[in-house]
Amino acid sequence: MNAPAVLVRAEQAEHGQDIDSLVDLNFGPDRFRKTAYRLRDGLDPLDDLGLVATQGSRLIGTIRFWQVAVQGVSSTLLLGPIAIHPDFHGRGIGRALMNASLENAKAQGWDAVILVGDEPYYRRFGFTRSLVQNLALPGPVDLARFLGLELVDGALKHASGMVGRVEV
Repeated sequence: MNAPAVLVRAEQAEHGQDIDSLVDLNFGPDRFRKTAYRLRDGLDPLDDLGLVATQGSRLIGTIRFWQVAVQGVSSTLLLGPIAIHPDFHGRGIGRALMNASLENAKAQGWDAVILVGDEPYYRRFGFTRSLVQNLALPGPVDLARFLGLELVDGALKHASGMVGRVEV
């Protein structure tokens, strides 16, 4: 019997508990101490950009975004977390979530996306360290993992200073 197809679709409120469980599985409880979590702690992700990957009724992937403030940029997103169930690693689900979500963000008029993550993975989507070299995060971070992507050409050219929270 064939497994159901993997579908990428908009995150819904009922996915919340499954997303939390998946993120716990991938990143563990230490994730709450990371700098990226300081920027989103207590805030809800942007409803219109969150995506999930499902196979049948099982949630197997998630990607979320938060709005952040960056001096010199009109509208910036913080990407993360993106999490894929370990049973589904290496099957292109993360790539599908990344491509669909970045396309949605661009279509909605966002200027730029920043994240803290593995440069070799995110480079394939256009993320680079050079775009955020004049930015800082509110806490310790391995600067080699602090990356940016322009959805609008030149959006991060004049970006500088500390990345801040946006209370939506």
